[in-house]
Amino acid sequence: MKKYAMLTVKGVIGLLPPSLKSRLKKNAKLTEFYSRSLQRSGLFYGFPSKKKRMAMYKDFLRKQDAVLSGNVSNERVNVVIFGSKNAQATLASLKHNEQVNHVVVIEHETSNVNAPGHGQLRNNTQVVSTFNDAIAALDLSLPLLMLNEGDELTKRALATFVNFLTDYPLVYCDTDKQSKADRPSEPNFFPAWNPDLHFSSAYVSTGVLMSPALLAQLNTSICNKLTTIAQLVARFWLNGITNTIGHVPFTLVHAHKNKAKEKAYLSGVAHEIKVGGRASVSVNNELRINQVSWLSKEQPLVSLIIPTKDAWELVKACIESIQQKTTYTNYEILLIDNGSTDETSLAYFSQLATQPKVRVLPYPGPFNYSAINNYGVKHANGSIIGLVNNDIEVISPNWLTDMVAHAQREDIGCVGAKLLYSDGRIQHAGVVLGYGGGAGHAHKYFPRYHPGYLKRLVATQNYSAVTAACLLVKRSHFDAVGGLDEVNLTVAFNDVDFCLRVRELGVRNLYCAEAELYHHESVSRGLDISPEKAARFNKELRYLKNSWQSIIDADPAYNPNLTRKRENFSLKIKEEY
Repeated sequence: MKKYAMLTVKGVIGLLPPSLKSRLKKNAKLTEFYSRSLQRSGLFYGFPSKKKRMAMYKDFLRKQDAVLSGNVSNERVNVVIFGSKNAQATLASLKHNEQVNHVVVIEHETSNVNAPGHGQLRNNTQVVSTFNDAIAALDLSLPLLMLNEGDELTKRALATFVNFLTDYPLVYCDTDKQSKADRPSEPNFFPAWNPDLHFSSAYVSTGVLMSPALLAQLNTSICNKLTTIAQLVARFWLNGITNTIGHVPFTLVHAHKNKAKEKAYLSGVAHEIKVGGRASVSVNNELRINQVSWLSKEQPLVSLIIPTKDAWELVKACIESIQQKTTYTNYEILLIDNGSTDETSLAYFSQLATQPKVRVLPYPGPFNYSAINNYGVKHANGSIIGLVNNDIEVISPNWLTDMVAHAQREDIGCVGAKLLYSDGRIQHAGVVLGYGGGAGHAHKYFPRYHPGYLKRLVATQNYSAVTAACLLVKRSHFDAVGGLDEVNLTVAFNDVDFCLRVRELGVRNLYCAEAELYHHESVSRGLDISPEKAARFNKELRYLKNSWQSIIDADPAYNPNLTRKRENFSLKIKEEY
């Protein structure tokens, strides 16, 4: 009922004159009430109806056809089709494409691939039983496109693929699902290459083009026992054969999907991670994701920095949840007291200071989130730094174990957690640059157990930034970038800026979906709705834009075809194109 009531309210507000809406927005209490009511209603994560989504996607495809209409290429391409049961549909989509040089079908089961009716492809189609056999049958001086049986190419797909191959040795594309009525539906708009998302969800599973240079590096061991495209992509990455994989942000493949095939992709990628000895993997069949636990023999000291001013009840709930629920034991807590005056809080902090794993450090002066945390790090003894807000509360006992294991990886920088509001809705699950013109939280306000867009809410993956409400990072990385910016970003966006500077060290930032905690956000500091706070926020937003406009314009962890008006991964609306 709340949802429909708020829809009515939103509709009425939409009819008000702009001058009246402008005056209403200046009323801080009214603005806060309206914002919270919208949050509780669930409208912030709602999608358009299925009918509207399909209309929007058809409009997108028309725009795509117009953009790609000039793509022309005479370069010949070989094609390998993984599986033969539904290969005829794939062969039919290739039938009149003059760029197709040779087609090899890897036959995993008895099929009717060579039945009459394939026209010109009948003479250049070969059936083999392994990927090694397929490679042996092909001219490796030509690019190789890999598809799953049943998948079909869209218009101008090969010409578009080849154009992107000039910048990357391996490229993959966005896909959709062809409905029974031969209508495109359910588009999959992927991010730029996201290794940890691939480990979790095997999302690059069809529509992959390899350059001749990369093909030249194939050998028997790389091709041995290869059963899926997702497995090959993981194998290339984990073995260091390529460190650049390109993404084509266009729908070039109609993917024929089913649950059995998705399980095969997952198990193939899980096998590659285990073979590498880098992690242990459990497959969550219900969610159809890999839950990857990276192996670590060491348990380094973690310094958890918690700033506060008064708010002893929040601090007590935070610290006791850490002490009572956290299975990882090698940590210290540094409570940074930013000028507390409440006698009850001061008494509690004095009591905390007597505990062996807790230090209370005074930091007088005005609130400056960056400076307070930098001060805490200077007094920290750990090789891993944890930035933790005072309104955080532990849910999953292994949160610190999982996050530390990721933070220790050589190629990982900042590690963030899944944070929930007090009512169980998503507060943070990775930061997307570009939301609201600056940055926002992916899947904000979604229900806790929602899988998210393309399972991205439940899959550990790479994001350009994560929130410092609960963030782990190596001390060496923190020092290398000079910590948080306490001059230009005293309150807002300092964590985003910090993550982006750490990212420039050549590492990836990561959202750890298994680490769940509550974040009772705004309980202690309130919303930024006063004129003074609004002015400061806008100043810091301008600084973020001036510093990171290129990533704000095109966040690689997002997709250029998705909206930046809302945090729900829905398709762009017309006004955004």
